[in-house]
Amino acid sequence: MTTTVIRNADLVIAWDAAEKQHIYLTDAEVAYRDGQITFVGRGYDGPADEVIDGKGMMVMPGLVNIHCHPSSEPMNKGLIDEIGSPGLYNSSLYEYMPIFRADAEAVPSCVRVALSELLLSGVTTVADLSMAHPGWLDLLAESGMRVCIAPMFRSARWFTKNGHVVEYEWDEKAGEKSMGEALNLIQRAEQHESGRLFGMVVPAQIDTCSETLLKDSFQEAKARGLSWQIHAAQSVVEFHEITRRHGLTPIGWLDEMGLLSERSIIGHGIFLDDHPSTRWHTENDLDRLAATGTTVAHCPTVFARRGIAMRSFGRYRKRGVNMGVGTDTYPHNMLDELRLVSYLARTQSGDPRSLSSTDLFDAATIGGAQALNRDDIGRLAPGCRADFVMVDVTHPQMRPARDPMRSLIYAAGDRAIRSVHIDGQVVVKDGKVLTMDYEGAAAHLDEAQKRILDRAPQQDWAHRPVDKISPPTFRWA
Repeated sequence: MTTTVIRNADLVIAWDAAEKQHIYLTDAEVAYRDGQITFVGRGYDGPADEVIDGKGMMVMPGLVNIHCHPSSEPMNKGLIDEIGSPGLYNSSLYEYMPIFRADAEAVPSCVRVALSELLLSGVTTVADLSMAHPGWLDLLAESGMRVCIAPMFRSARWFTKNGHVVEYEWDEKAGEKSMGEALNLIQRAEQHESGRLFGMVVPAQIDTCSETLLKDSFQEAKARGLSWQIHAAQSVVEFHEITRRHGLTPIGWLDEMGLLSERSIIGHGIFLDDHPSTRWHTENDLDRLAATGTTVAHCPTVFARRGIAMRSFGRYRKRGVNMGVGTDTYPHNMLDELRLVSYLARTQSGDPRSLSSTDLFDAATIGGAQALNRDDIGRLAPGCRADFVMVDVTHPQMRPARDPMRSLIYAAGDRAIRSVHIDGQVVVKDGKVLTMDYEGAAAHLDEAQKRILDRAPQQDWAHRPVDKISPPTFRWA
């Protein structure tokens, strides 16, 4: 085993274990061996088989993305950027997304594009919420990323026949079978030779899963020591569907079933009982989340496109809810997502002090690590995995350099990232993904989208041409 040392780094975002917070550490060094950090600080005098020059660099922990759909979302670029169903409270879930779904041939390119974009924006760990597909585990391992595989399963599918009513087709036995297959796949992931794959139990959506499936999946997650995530409080349609069925809000129903816990993650969690779009006769959803230690996975971009926003990120944090961040849609750029988290939180609260850069970075690192039940990622400290990002603090958009983290989030973004390392291995260097053919996958996806568009009208309930569903920015002459 060789020891690698980053010497003379201008800055290290180090972990202060006593205070349980990240700190700026200047003129510092980081050492790691066999994929594990052995030293963070100043004055390292141990072995150094390989030395990396840290001059002009900020070394920070890799970002932790707890909610992502790599196998499908890249296909939607240029199609659903500006559309939502007016009869379904502007959501695109029920009417539009199903007709542009990637086919089996396109899925690997979707995954390579999404994971490449995540790597380029400093993500070293991602939760991949996808339906199982051939070669999934090897494809994830190819990326070099640390991946929480989260195969989704459900008891029903949703659809609309008219653009304003959502219907459900139920098959509870199929849901139970899919859960069994998902659990087997998670076990295989944890045994994968890469050593970087682990699992999470994910019943897909609160309105497409039976009560039995929800409870059984939660018990399986608990017995296996895994996190459990579900899409809930993600649309007005879903909120009304659950209140109609159970007389409780989505969060209230989950709590009533005992499914909120420190291992639970709510994908989105926007439409609570006190949200202006879903005012209910109670106002305790936020307290339920906080009291149970439940995490909310916040992904603002996909909702902001449709005029929807959480009310608000800072309020959830101040109430005591553990917050994590994901990239539910393209672009899969975590730093862009963090910037939008901040701006929307402040505009929704009407208070520029409602959310700080400290809050943002915590959510994207230790908040996500906590949600995934990992204490060895999301921070730079001895004993943690050597998952880190080197940022060029001399980049023009990083200057003036009074507060480098703010400069990274609000100005430079991924343009200042020089390299990304996972288990100490370089996976991004000088803006180039080393583990996957990003450019080739994007080119293949461009061709695949043309194929998907040809069949889209047949998938649509009204058989509309694509240019009517999603009008182009300009008329094609």
